[in-house]
Parts: sequence; structure tokens; C-alpha cells
Amino acid sequence: MTEEEYLSFIQPYEDALNNIQVRVDVLNKDYRRKKLNYPIHHVQYRLKQRESIENKLIKYGKEPTTDAARNCLTDIGGIRVICYFVRDIYGIVDLLRKQTDIVVIKESDYIKTPKANGYRSYHIVFGVPVYHTDGMEYYPVEVQLRTMAMDLWASMEHRICYKGEKKDEAAEEFKNYGAALKQMEEEMEGFLSD
Repeated sequence: MTEEEYLSFIQPYEDALNNIQVRVDVLNKDYRRKKLNYPIHHVQYRLKQRESIENKLIKYGKEPTTDAARNCLTDIGGIRVICYFVRDIYGIVDLLRKQTDIVVIKESDYIKTPKANGYRSYHIVFGVPVYHTDGMEYYPVEVQLRTMAMDLWASMEHRICYKGEKKDEAAEEFKNYGAALKQMEEEMEGFLSD
């Protein structure tokens, strides 16, 4: 894929990502006005770079083309929503699901069913309408929702276990850290009033 092809290809994904980002921001502000509280600590977003798209397609045994990317990848646009508590995550997911002009393509609840390595998060891919001069198309945006503790665990696990030199040694300990963080989160959430 040439740089020119990439730039043309990525634009509607950026538009879809911006659309979801605005929705999340509006929900957070509305929640603040009505409940006097913010469920979201912060938001990160990214568009996959050309090289990252190509590498992922090759890893899947596909040609690194814009057509293959369009047909195979649902995480070209991604937003990570970092919440304070687990109940905030489910609240944001419910509010997004109620928006009738976006559609759920895929979702995975790694909070209720963590991955084998201890990873916890909620992933949901939305089809977001993007309007062009010649019509409308849906583009996928992956939304990952985590608590601050889940984000700490995932960031450190990625740095140490995925990229580090002592990954095998650390992997088992990270399962223990994950359990300890989960217990701490639950205890802290217990201090909240409904």
C-alpha cells in the first residue's frame, strides 16, 4: 500500500473515530451535569499507521492492501476509555448501545471472563456511519473500556511480559497482581454510594 493509498483509505476511519470520541465526551459531560460525577478518567485514541496495518495483514496471511484491511481489520480506529470503576464501564457501554445510529459489530467482555494471562477489559466494535458526497458507509471503531487499575496492569504487562527480557518469570506474577488489583478495585468501589 502506498502512502497516497493509505492517506485516502484512512480518512473515513479518522472521521468515524472522531464521531465516537465526540459521543463519549458528550456522555461524560452529560453524566457530570446530571449525576455530579464523571465516570471517565481519560480517553486515548489512535489510528493504525500504514506499517502496523500491513504487518497485521501479513501476520494473518493476507496481502497488505487497502481492500484486505477494509475486509479483515476492525481495529484500524481505536479509542480507549479509562473509567474509575467497573460499573462506570458497563454504564458507558449501555449508553453507547442505546444510540440507534451506530451498530455493534463485535464485543468481548474480558472483565467477566478474563484472558488466560489475567487481562481484563471490555472491547466493543461499533459500526459508525460516515457520510460521503456519494452516500453513507459504516466504518468500524474498536472501543476498549478499562478501569485505571486494569490499564495499569495492561500497560505494565505489555512492557514487561510482552517486550521484556524476563517475560516467562513475570507472567505468573502478573496473574497475581491482576487478582490483587481486582480486589482493591472492588473494595474501593464499595465506598461509593449509589
